Amino acid sequence: MEAVVVIDMLEDFVTGALRCERADRIIPNIKKLVETARKKNIPVIYSNDAHLPTDFELKKWGKHAMKGSKGAEVISQLKPGKEDIILEKRAYSGFFETGLDSVLRNLKVDTLILTGLHTNMCVRHTAADAFFRGYKIVVPQDATEAFTEKDYKEGLEYLKNVYNAEITNTDKILKKWEK
Repeated sequence: MEAVVVIDMLEDFVTGALRCERADRIIPNIKKLVETARKKNIPVIYSNDAHLPTDFELKKWGKHAMKGSKGAEVISQLKPGKEDIILEKRAYSGFFETGLDSVLRNLKVDTLILTGLHTNMCVRHTAADAFFRGYKIVVPQDATEAFTEKDYKEGLEYLKNVYNAEITNTDKILKKWEK
């Protein structure tokens, strides 16, 4: 079974403290994937930064997506539904101390469709931990982004070459789900 994982599509990354100017272009594709997944009873999991003031990552990136703040909320266009699973993270990987692996195993998920930000950071580290746990990784290139074109492309290439990620696009995933 597949699951769609939406990574860090938060106010601070789309419009706030660590805004990614390129994020707007992936919102419609993530929205299509999430809405279709819900209709097909494919789990949708949100992996969201929710930092505490003592988190080591803040030394690198400054205050962003602080737990309980507006900046740590999922953008309105991609608001989680009542059936979705929301996991808070305090490091790049969606697996690090979040319970994600347990959730996926309980749902009998073996394939992760990774969407969101950033191909070279949080998507990459989530993919690494997924790979080391034996999950198949699918990355729709039109539903992921990074701060720069270079970071985005290098991130995708790394995911493909190192974690054997299937790099695809939203339409191909949706067509497969129609069958």
